[in-house]
Amino acid sequence: MGLLIPMVVPATLPRSGAALRAGALEIVVLGGHLLLYATGMLQERPAAPRPSAGRRPPALLLHGFTDNRSVFVLLRRALGADGLRHVEAYNYSPLTLDLRVAARHLARRVEELCERTGQDRVDLVGHSLGGLVGRYYVQRLGGDARVRTLVTLGTPHSGTRAAPFMDAHPLVRQLRPGSEVLTELAAPAPGCATRCVAFWSEFDTLMSPVGTARIEHADLRAENVQVTGIGHLALPRHPAVIAAVRRALDGPGSLASAAADTASVA
Repeated sequence: MGLLIPMVVPATLPRSGAALRAGALEIVVLGGHLLLYATGMLQERPAAPRPSAGRRPPALLLHGFTDNRSVFVLLRRALGADGLRHVEAYNYSPLTLDLRVAARHLARRVEELCERTGQDRVDLVGHSLGGLVGRYYVQRLGGDARVRTLVTLGTPHSGTRAAPFMDAHPLVRQLRPGSEVLTELAAPAPGCATRCVAFWSEFDTLMSPVGTARIEHADLRAENVQVTGIGHLALPRHPAVIAAVRRALDGPGSLASAAADTASVA
């Protein structure tokens, strides 16, 4: 299934102009994120949910490579704005060298979150590498029994060839096409109960090829949502994407209304 959500690019803007605009937005977003980065370096203290927050499954947010939970300041606020959903962000260790290790730590965090909130299932939202950590947990560690919906933002599901100079890092090597981890994720996953929603952008320069951020797997209940006019760093921060993610977590079929709502964003 595929949907298109136009975000910030008018239909009359040439592709070269759209690319420049997306690049300029990335620079602005990067500057803002650098200012906030230090605020997200420490692991978040688990908090007791508000009584009303039990009406929807809790949401756990997973950051990308070399990042931390500060990337989700705006998304987190929006997801918890109505008080019906408990939202937390999880920092996996910056010293992590194996995505599978991060996924096992995530499994423990999800169990703790379910126990603390009294919920049987959670929703996961992962940006970039965080989306793969969540997907590995769902597919390979039995996480589909706990995860209702997995949303990924700019995640290299089929591997990316971007930034070849970083191949010395073991985690980066796991993100390359044909890696052992990606081969595991391409294997059959019959009966996987988790619904997956993958947001991808034609201007995401860290996805090479760009379509790698789509989920293409015969056994997964996957919806691929194309975003236009937004780069990699802006995906978890742009208001239109945030609105679409919120609708994705509200249930199947709600993304169509998100597309209508975001078409007018200038």
